Amino acid sequence: MGGMKPSILLQPLGDVDKNLLYDTCRRLQRIIDVNVDVSDIYIEIPEEAFDNLRGQYLSTTILHHLKIWSVKLPYDKIVGISNVDAYTNGLNFVFGEAELGGRVAVVYLARLRPEFYGGEPNYELFVTRCLKEILHELGHTFGLLHCRNRRCVMTFSNSIYDTDYKEANYCRNCSAYLLRNGVRVLNPL
Repeated sequence: MGGMKPSILLQPLGDVDKNLLYDTCRRLQRIIDVNVDVSDIYIEIPEEAFDNLRGQYLSTTILHHLKIWSVKLPYDKIVGISNVDAYTNGLNFVFGEAELGGRVAVVYLARLRPEFYGGEPNYELFVTRCLKEILHELGHTFGLLHCRNRRCVMTFSNSIYDTDYKEANYCRNCSAYLLRNGVRVLNPL
């Protein structure tokens, strides 16, 4: 990536609203200096990822599936976006998961919707939450760990309240780390 902007693909996993992906894509490019594309191809979530007892999908299986599927794609980072509710071993749910320092990440939309918590649909809030989770998982793919600054997008979200509290941006420390790894944050916190 020396000198070139990193290339990112937003990849729908199952049926995902394209408008949401394009709106998120535009906002993402206002925060970090990257090239972002939205895939025209929908890929299915592997059936074996579904846990009947929990009624949720195992995120690690989906992440692994995406990694194998995307191996020949000409992008630096690939973020799968899915409407399902997911978990990983040791956690009741996840908003997303990424390969630390790797190439792929997944963001799950089910718990980012205000309706999940009994609220009214709110597209603006939904897009903002989606953007925050994509930024967070992308940060992990570039090697960032969780941040102690609760306003930084890299802080761990234990609940939707944590997601809503943090900004859709990286703090100065995380931005400096990203810059050393080829990603410029346009206006850090």
